Amino acid sequence: MHVARIKSSHVDKAGRRRDYQSVYLRRSFRDGGTVKHQQLANLSALPEAAISAIEAVLSGATMVAAGDAVRIESSLPHGHVAAVHTMARTLGLPALLGPPCRARDLAYGLIVSRVLRPGSKLSTLTGWADTTLGADLGITGASSDEVYAAMDWLHQRQDHIEKQLAARHLDHEVNPSRIAMFDLSSSWVTGRCCELAARGYSRDGKKGCPQIEYGLLTDPAGRPVAIRVFAGNTADPTAFRAAVTTVKDRFGLTNMVMVGDRGMITSARITALKDLGGIGWLTALRALHRGPGCR
Repeated sequence: MHVARIKSSHVDKAGRRRDYQSVYLRRSFRDGGTVKHQQLANLSALPEAAISAIEAVLSGATMVAAGDAVRIESSLPHGHVAAVHTMARTLGLPALLGPPCRARDLAYGLIVSRVLRPGSKLSTLTGWADTTLGADLGITGASSDEVYAAMDWLHQRQDHIEKQLAARHLDHEVNPSRIAMFDLSSSWVTGRCCELAARGYSRDGKKGCPQIEYGLLTDPAGRPVAIRVFAGNTADPTAFRAAVTTVKDRFGLTNMVMVGDRGMITSARITALKDLGGIGWLTALRALHRGPGCR
């Protein structure tokens, strides 16, 4: 028993050639000294995949259901990666970072990894092979030198990125309240080569260690717009002055209201804001001294 494919052609009155194929299921047998063929079925109406399957079975191949001959040894987690990818693209994060290049892929991978599994740069590097993130971005085999070079590339683009964020979140058309919020925090360091490391007021409770400070500028909803890193012994008012300079000079925004805590917006800073003009302030009152008989 076999499948026979019969090809024929025909030229119509317009001179156009038409090719045809007929497919039959046949049985061959010998009648005396003559080989004869018996047509069992016309397979011409079947799809090509079905005809090929019949041919394979008749030739001795063993057909199995799709997936039955495959055993899954392992698979990389993908769902959480896809979720963060989708949100990042919706927010326009890849385009915000810069033009497509190897450095952008690495920087983008670092940012996504901070959402998926925060850790050190070395831990992040090894973790790229544990999910589909590394394969999706083509960064699975990246070295630590490449990662630090990508961070340098990202630092060079910081001003451009922050200006885009300021236009998106602090501009008067999208921020009618004209409010910008600023706060300062600190992190202790153990290295010996950080030029900004210094002893100062520890906000994370790690006393006796050198630290760095970083100030974050956000819109009223808390969306980050800009960040600045300061020496570990920088006072709050000094950092606040840098934030005001960023808003006025770098972003070109006026008539803004800066929000900060009572230790940041001191009387001296309020006077300085008045001298600058175009910048208001919002803070809390300092607690008044009360005698022992007051509650």
